[in-house]
Amino acid sequence: MKITIIGTGYVGLVTGACLAELGNHVFCLDVDQGKIDILNGGGVPIHEAGLQEIIERNVNAGRLTFSTDVAASVAHGAVQFIAVGTPPDEDGSADLQYVLAAAHNIGRYMTGFKVVVDKSTVPVGTGDRVAEAITGELAARGTSGTEFSVVSNPEFLKEGAAVEDFMRPDRVVLGVAPDAAGQKALAVMRQLYAPFNRNHERTHVMDVRSAELTKYAANAMLATRISFMNDLANLADKVGADIELVRQGIGSDPRIGYSFLYAGTGYGGSCFPKDVQALVNTAAQNGQRMRVLEAVEAVNNTQKRVLIDKLVARYGEQLSGRTFALWGLAFKPNTDDMRAAPSRVIIGELLQRGARVRVTDPVAMAEARRSLALDLASAPGLLDSISWHEQPMDALQGADALIIATEWKAYRSPDFAAMKHALKEAVIFDGRNLYEPSAMRDAGFDYTGIGRA
Repeated sequence: MKITIIGTGYVGLVTGACLAELGNHVFCLDVDQGKIDILNGGGVPIHEAGLQEIIERNVNAGRLTFSTDVAASVAHGAVQFIAVGTPPDEDGSADLQYVLAAAHNIGRYMTGFKVVVDKSTVPVGTGDRVAEAITGELAARGTSGTEFSVVSNPEFLKEGAAVEDFMRPDRVVLGVAPDAAGQKALAVMRQLYAPFNRNHERTHVMDVRSAELTKYAANAMLATRISFMNDLANLADKVGADIELVRQGIGSDPRIGYSFLYAGTGYGGSCFPKDVQALVNTAAQNGQRMRVLEAVEAVNNTQKRVLIDKLVARYGEQLSGRTFALWGLAFKPNTDDMRAAPSRVIIGELLQRGARVRVTDPVAMAEARRSLALDLASAPGLLDSISWHEQPMDALQGADALIIATEWKAYRSPDFAAMKHALKEAVIFDGRNLYEPSAMRDAGFDYTGIGRA
């Protein structure tokens, strides 16, 4: 099948590469010439396990193409995936300018039936706006009879495991229109996703608006679990309980399960923060409040500062003359994504209080440099108080304490004796609860976790 992917960001690139891996001929479009040059030069602009190998294999096989040619992209694919960004606007709503620009381009150049797939995370009702944009372009060209149908096909990919999630999905959600064109589009999408249904049916067919809401609801539920556990963890610190034992106790209930119940420094990334905000905004536009999600967002914003509060309790408000090592910059392991990463809040607070910071991360160093430069644009001199280290042990040298912000596997079993030797004092503030408090005390560390009093 011939497929066009509009947007070579995280979702578009993974979707395009994986569909090519299944034997489809995929044309990936992006307006960013620099990004296309990287891809055509054999590079990959994002870090995702296994993705580069898949891209290289399918480019060599002639099944995967990267270009900025809009007309060629529309001509290529019977299925047009819109996978562009939907960043938050100033009021928290999703900015749909890139989605609608893609829709206008499809309408401007299409000559026959197209299945237009909203893969981007979009608010309820976006399918209608995409259809209106295409219809308007067709009318302007005098080709109103050209048939198309808009399908909502939200992604459920975890960064760091996106290739595996795409190739082994737990569900495929298809929102389709009830008319003849919608049913025609459904047949095309069933054919496209048939390889994933050989073992058992994974496809959930519904109307477009329900599919759009399903994506937001899924992310909002996961964000809610995280904030709920962080709220409990802060209470556990007050009452002398251990949130890890609580997690095991409630996770063993099959109605609850263990996933997304880890306490820490809050969620980040490209999805949860903006999707929670967008769903709250959608509710407000319809005269309703999402009180639970408002609390979820408030808890998360506070939680990103929880380690700073613990540091201040130990060292005082002003940290001038202090140096802290920070392990982990990305918002989660196995990615270089720094969007809404808790590390950015932690580093910013430390620098504003006069501290120096020695940072390390297995893959996110370059992206972190760009992100922190943006954060500190009004006080660029503070960047000089950050030193960058490839090896975790190097980051510890002469630091007053270690802060752990990302739960990379490489940090799980370090040489604790070497750590004590490198640090000025054997002090650890663990924002991801990687270690057992009792074992750390026995090893001679002053150890502070999240909810592990």
